Amino acid sequence: MTRIDRRTVLRGLAATGALTGTGQWLAPAALAAPTTPRPPDRVIARQVRSEFLRAWRAYQRLAFGRDELLPVSGVGSDFFADGHPVGLTIVEALDTLFLMELDEDLDAAATWCEQNLSFDIDADFQVFETIIRLVGGLLSGFHATGRRPLLRLARDLADRLLPAFTKSPTGAPYRFVNLRTGAVSGPQNVLAEIGTNVAEFGDLTQLTGDPRYLDASRRAYRAVIDRRSALGLVGTTFDVETGAWVNGTATVDPPVDSFFEYLFDGFDLLGDRQLLAWYRLLTAAVLRHERDSVDGQLWFRRVDMNTGAVVARRTSELTAFYAGLLAQGGQVGLGAAYHDSWTAVTARFPLLPEGYDYVNGTATSPGNQLRPEYVDAAFNLWLVTGREVYRDRAFDYFGRVRAACAVPNGYTIATDVTTTPVTLGDLTSAYWFSENMKYYWLMFAHSPRFDYRDNYLTTEGNVLRGLIRRP
Repeated sequence: MTRIDRRTVLRGLAATGALTGTGQWLAPAALAAPTTPRPPDRVIARQVRSEFLRAWRAYQRLAFGRDELLPVSGVGSDFFADGHPVGLTIVEALDTLFLMELDEDLDAAATWCEQNLSFDIDADFQVFETIIRLVGGLLSGFHATGRRPLLRLARDLADRLLPAFTKSPTGAPYRFVNLRTGAVSGPQNVLAEIGTNVAEFGDLTQLTGDPRYLDASRRAYRAVIDRRSALGLVGTTFDVETGAWVNGTATVDPPVDSFFEYLFDGFDLLGDRQLLAWYRLLTAAVLRHERDSVDGQLWFRRVDMNTGAVVARRTSELTAFYAGLLAQGGQVGLGAAYHDSWTAVTARFPLLPEGYDYVNGTATSPGNQLRPEYVDAAFNLWLVTGREVYRDRAFDYFGRVRAACAVPNGYTIATDVTTTPVTLGDLTSAYWFSENMKYYWLMFAHSPRFDYRDNYLTTEGNVLRGLIRRP
């Protein structure tokens, strides 16, 4: 029997307008059309690969082994702990190198990890960032190459992070753990950092047969969800020792965002129907109490978790991911409408600002950290619906970033997108190698190494399902 995957079903329903979710379906005519013809896919794919390589070669030349490249200064920097680099950019790039068929670079990167990576480090590492970037990057590198030392490194690192979960009275993890001693710190933690681990830990459990990782993730989720308000809302900051809410603002913005994403992802990757039930429960509350409209555009306000009273009507560029998540979860019409709202912001700025007041249309935080969320959402909406408008938008944004952020040593962040030209900073964020360029590549390269029907990418863009390795 031929398997019919979830995305194929959603795409068919979306094409007929039958899948509305909670809210109106947007008719195809309402979606923005491209203003100029898009080049052939093969041309765009070559451009994407060339730009990725330009930045990768600069990293190899100037900062190989360091966590991140400062492309203007021409030096490397450390992300987790000063003086303790862990090759973050190398780990983040592994599956992107595979997908782009840069096999010699992939072999060199994987060999570097096997010969140089050690996590016996007497320093506090942020649990959330370590899981999604290092554990996830090593796991996707293993899926890409089949090289078991990468899996052993991922498991060793996860074992060093587990005390953040097991030493917590509630099961929700502490923010930091010393990788050598297991000492924990940071009892007041935000929801994204509490709940964004089930994909990586679940994959590790599936690969090793060790239930500790997935059990820790599920317990962390339950600690928070069992303490939701009578409105079905959760707050922002949680005390992992007492179980008390430190900040009761309910939002889909950071630092909560990926808490919701991984509830659905736990179902998508692992088939966990309890996580799906929790996702639906919390999403219904979000749509009931946080959904907002300004000039016909869909946004999400911040509210008090107990009363539903409005706290703020501003948002973050990172929240643009939610358009793709809504579509993946079956709310295709709302996902399309929310992506339309962010697309309208691109008419105001050359790049999306970090923070945005959607009532008066101003930037509340004018920088841009080479963020991938808008294109991430376009990628997921395209996978679900098959609509070319999302590839048009991705190509448009690719051109914007090339025009604004390209420097001789690759790409750098912007510190102010409201100036002309955009004011630049000095950092190539490691996730740029894992996320931004991967989304562009997969949308235009028709990669033979990627299963477009059945796949899973983490919040960090690491592919844990859908990589195709040929014998």
